Amino acid sequence: MANLVVDRDICIGCGTCVELCPEVFELDDEEKSLVKNQEGCNTCDCEEAIASCPVDCISWEE
Repeated sequence: MANLVVDRDICIGCGTCVELCPEVFELDDEEKSLVKNQEGCNTCDCEEAIASCPVDCISWEE
């Protein structure tokens, strides 16, 4: 199964992923996105969050 990952080195903390999938993503104390609940992809469109990231830092990883 693939895992949803955020490349925190390039994340700019825009919050688009959090707005689109608050069940999956959150911004931490450094204002960087992280995956808090991958199973939340069942209730939101993670593919839209991936496509909407302005720096392409969200992906699926085997």
